[in-house]
Amino acid sequence: MIYGGSIGVPAFEYYEYTQRTKDYVVLIPVINEGERILKELYRAYKHDVADYADLVICDGGSTDGSLEEKKLKKLRVNTLLIKKDKGKQGAQLRMGIYWALQRGYKGVITIDGNYKDSIEDVPHFIQKLEEGYDLVQGSRFVKGGRAVNTPFVRTLAVRLIHAPVISLTAGQRFTDTTNAYRAYSARYLSDERVAPLRDVFMTYELLAYLSVRAPQLGYRACEIPVTRAYPKKGKTPTKISFFKGNSELMKILFCNLRGVYNPR
Repeated sequence: MIYGGSIGVPAFEYYEYTQRTKDYVVLIPVINEGERILKELYRAYKHDVADYADLVICDGGSTDGSLEEKKLKKLRVNTLLIKKDKGKQGAQLRMGIYWALQRGYKGVITIDGNYKDSIEDVPHFIQKLEEGYDLVQGSRFVKGGRAVNTPFVRTLAVRLIHAPVISLTAGQRFTDTTNAYRAYSARYLSDERVAPLRDVFMTYELLAYLSVRAPQLGYRACEIPVTRAYPKKGKTPTKISFFKGNSELMKILFCNLRGVYNPR
């Protein structure tokens, strides 16, 4: 099936394998993740994550054959969304958030699809949403969290630049602000003062923006411990290039500080 798109929502195809079965949904943005996404889904399968939340893949247009329907169904994926429009991660997340709000989920958990994160911790995010939190940030840097083989330069950038600037903008301290493993309440995402379904969010703007808008508006936010593990050797699984990608992240960071992404 094809959704034609509207203002703030990219056009996308959707393959709904089952109807909504849970109150919460895990959105997994991917593009050509190959075996990494299949390993992540198997990890979720092994830990019965689908008993707690529906699993929805937000594909950016993969061509590597990793998202074969038979495999996804076997691994208890609920729905596959395929973006047919411009944009990168931000567009994929907008597609998923739109789907989640239309389906009536109480909350959304997002996680990268490159097998770096402890997807088995999904129930802990749900617990915090049930306690009334509206933004739950996963952190490898708080007590109980684990940072495994994190590149040294990346650790410095997060701890010394990104997290302090996000914390300053939000008015609340956060420690792992580039980490996309987090949860949002539906009431937060539905607030017209937040308005996440806007075309300004094409790449990594939405993650930075949603990190700060909740505390700014008086929503409850917290961090919980998670594990983020990089491979011991081989190419680092990331879509962010060292020079262009990181310079773009810095630009987004300071636009966010100035309130550029706030609704007008």
